[in-house]
Amino acid sequence: MKRREFITLLGSAAAAWPLAARAQQVPEVPRVGFVYPGSKAAAVTRIEAIMSGLRVSGYAAPAQVELVARTADGDPTRIAPLVEEILAKNVNVIVANGPPVLHVARSATRTVPIVAIDLETDPVAIGVAASLARPGGNITGVFLDFPNFTAKWIELLVESNPKLSRAAALWDPVTGPVQVESVKKAAESLNIELEILETRRPADFEGAFLIAIQRGAGAMAMLSSPLISSNVQMLAELSVGHRMPAITLFPDFARTGGLLAYGPNLLGLYRRVGVLTGNVLRGANPADLPIERPTKFELVLNLRTAELDGLRAKISTSIFAGMLAVLRWGRLMRPS
Repeated sequence: MKRREFITLLGSAAAAWPLAARAQQVPEVPRVGFVYPGSKAAAVTRIEAIMSGLRVSGYAAPAQVELVARTADGDPTRIAPLVEEILAKNVNVIVANGPPVLHVARSATRTVPIVAIDLETDPVAIGVAASLARPGGNITGVFLDFPNFTAKWIELLVESNPKLSRAAALWDPVTGPVQVESVKKAAESLNIELEILETRRPADFEGAFLIAIQRGAGAMAMLSSPLISSNVQMLAELSVGHRMPAITLFPDFARTGGLLAYGPNLLGLYRRVGVLTGNVLRGANPADLPIERPTKFELVLNLRTAELDGLRAKISTSIFAGMLAVLRWGRLMRPS
């Protein structure tokens, strides 16, 4: 579908495929539910990527699959009602975005297959899966549970400014404590004083930047969460406006004006989720469908922002060497 059509889809009350198209579908096509915790605008590109993956699996909308989408617009209290609403539509599969949606969906059903994209938690440690190779329940998907990513962000901030002595970290508490513990250890090992700032909604961002500045932070790490990923442009603008060098998991943060980003190609992961969803629709059992983890990562440095922050001359050649090392094209690996 064209991008304009997706925007129309998300702007509607039902956020589902047009009734006229559904009326032509005989027999009834399978339904995929999608619950996104962020805004409708941010969900558009995610939906496009999921549909691209479904087409790879042989499902072309609207003739062969119907997507029923709901967005919480950054309000976590809306997630549970939206999941219930999706389930009431008798969907064949739920695509759960991030820990809050996954937790609610798992509590709501143990029979409807769930394909998750969760870049903040370990599925085995939290009991979602018995193992990566054989999850054993109704949940599979793409997970990133590498705490050392968070440590690398602090290292890169220090590389960009060797005189850095105090930093801040934005943290969405719904993602759990793993990233926080990792970033604290990394900061301690580098003799960096770290201020943890909780952010639960986009409205919290401005205040967090002001607190960071008041407390003398010279840089900021934005810990991974759907809240961060769906608001990278806003965060980039705040970072530049407050002259606060920052880094996060999502490459689009640096592409839209932020200083640094190091992480996987997000839309590539959503496409893979679409492929996995198609496999489930074709009869694959989530219990036997291995959980996947990204092995394709990008390190993006915005030189224009580095110039504005007065950091360009300070950025060492090791960052550029690191960029060459991590800008490799890999594949999502399936655990053996």
